[in-house]
Amino acid sequence: MIKWVGAFIGFFIRGLAGAILGFFVGSVLDGLFGFNNQRARTVFSDFTRQSVSPADFELNLLSLCSIVIKADGQVSRSEMDYVRQYFVSTYGKEKANAIFRTFNDINKKREISAQHICTFLTQRTRYEVRLQLLHFLFGIAQSDGRVTNPEVNKIREIAGYLRVSLSDFKSIMAMFIKSADNAYKILEIDKSASNDEVKKAYRTMAKKYHPDRVNTQDEAIKKGAEEKFKQVQLAYETIQKERGIG
Repeated sequence: MIKWVGAFIGFFIRGLAGAILGFFVGSVLDGLFGFNNQRARTVFSDFTRQSVSPADFELNLLSLCSIVIKADGQVSRSEMDYVRQYFVSTYGKEKANAIFRTFNDINKKREISAQHICTFLTQRTRYEVRLQLLHFLFGIAQSDGRVTNPEVNKIREIAGYLRVSLSDFKSIMAMFIKSADNAYKILEIDKSASNDEVKKAYRTMAKKYHPDRVNTQDEAIKKGAEEKFKQVQLAYETIQKERGIG
């Protein structure tokens, strides 16, 4: 298949980064997904400020994707498929192919710097989009069935560069990595919190992630907001059962 030939050739030309890009470009050429080449709209577009162009945002987003995919030193087919499906379904095959080619050309001239990319995005995007970015990156990491420690560490590093608070980072991470105190982490509180503090935390998080606060017609953004909101609701219901809160 073209995508694996591209990955093979890319590996020998540019190493791991080349393999990833070769796979992306080959995947688009493979045309495995029958999406229509419709008007491209990134799921993050409604959150970006006017000072960042769609092209710049797309390339920086792809750069962050490649950093997370490379985090554990392995090129996962499912992770690349996850990113490929997003770009092809969002932009159409031709536009996605053009994005991958441009990214490959730029990558030949300079190394990808997470700090540089995040500084650029932090100065030009709202906090809401940076939360969406982290959620998307965790989605990539989880797409192969597990989120590894190197991937968590890399996304935590990216979150720091994006100036996302530690509590928000842990809350999003808890949506992908299950633990005994998962519900409390999602609500950004300690297990020792009082019932009143639990209720207050739930109201705060529900307000932050409520779909009605997402002012957009983009179905992908709405779906993402609904997913986070459901996670918050489920966390609260879990604590309610555990404590017998009415």
